[in-house]
Amino acid sequence: MPFLLNSHNVFEYLVEHGLCNNSEQATSKVELLVAKNFNLLVTLNETRKLLVKQEPHNQGKAAGEFLGEWLLKEFTRDFHQLNHLRLFLPEVLHFDKENSIIVQTYRDDYDDLSNFYQKENSFNTEIANAIGTILATIHRDTFNRKEYEEFFQKNSQKSASEFVKNLIGSLERIPPEIFGSVPDEGLKFFALYQRYDSLGEAIAQLGSTFTTSCLTHNDLKLNNILLHNNWQDGGTNIIRLIDWERSAWGDPAMDLGTLIGSYVLIWLDSLVISKSLSLEESLGLAITPLEQVQPSIAALAYAYENTFPKILEHRPDFWQRVVQFVGFALIQQIQATIQHQKSFSNTGIAMLQVAKTLLCNPQQSMPTIFGIAVELS
Repeated sequence: MPFLLNSHNVFEYLVEHGLCNNSEQATSKVELLVAKNFNLLVTLNETRKLLVKQEPHNQGKAAGEFLGEWLLKEFTRDFHQLNHLRLFLPEVLHFDKENSIIVQTYRDDYDDLSNFYQKENSFNTEIANAIGTILATIHRDTFNRKEYEEFFQKNSQKSASEFVKNLIGSLERIPPEIFGSVPDEGLKFFALYQRYDSLGEAIAQLGSTFTTSCLTHNDLKLNNILLHNNWQDGGTNIIRLIDWERSAWGDPAMDLGTLIGSYVLIWLDSLVISKSLSLEESLGLAITPLEQVQPSIAALAYAYENTFPKILEHRPDFWQRVVQFVGFALIQQIQATIQHQKSFSNTGIAMLQVAKTLLCNPQQSMPTIFGIAVELS
């Protein structure tokens, strides 16, 4: 049986593994954080906080997702030339593979970007520029390096290409048991998806041309990006990318597409949906118009291309593939909503229509995503 963390034994666990000492217990505080894993925030003093996470166990076994986080630490440690990337990554202190426990430094001087945008409803291009620069730096500095690829092939239990193939397979082959786990509204999604032959063909083509070439995050959504509370002061470390559980040797276009998809979702989640309105009318009446988000998407794209221009020499169709992965990210979001919320609403139908356009007509969709005036190489 695995050791199971709780608020009473976490301090002893930290002492046992040399992460704090007994003298700190008197002033320490433990808080339970709501998350998919069992997360405890341990405050040792005013300046030192630890996030202790344990994966849920099913019949004594865990999924092993924290290994990706730990591999990233080992990767930047083994290859000293990549030390500069640590500025943008979580600070992992300890990994217990047997019990699926990971300990990280908790930074309360940062907030996740999804929360920031939701509170401010403002999309400063300086933030997007910083994200694009950091992501391009990670991709550029690991791109087509055989020794890096071999590290992940040797140590990782999963691959980005298998992850994508499994997602595509779940759309192409609907098992009979899904009819017992998905509500009627959810089944409507699968019926609509299978009605569009061109959509299935576009997704299959995207999977068949998936090209692994660098370190990728593979779940780069806005809530996995931290923004420093004093970002307006213009510091050099205003952004951190967290939750690298799915990190692997992957396709950089997927990282960018997933990230831009999160910006597009801000627009789609604010749609005014009514049976009396057409899709075009609903898209135009969004509380957060796409035009409000587009400058950040464009700034992100320009920063990425300026930092990593050689990607276009290797992949001339790079931006079209990014647009397709934006559509793919929307499909993933629909599936997640069906799985967790058991619903497929009119917003989901609108999302599916947008995803279909992006996947099937990426070149023509570029002005929609990046703005009419944007010209990417």
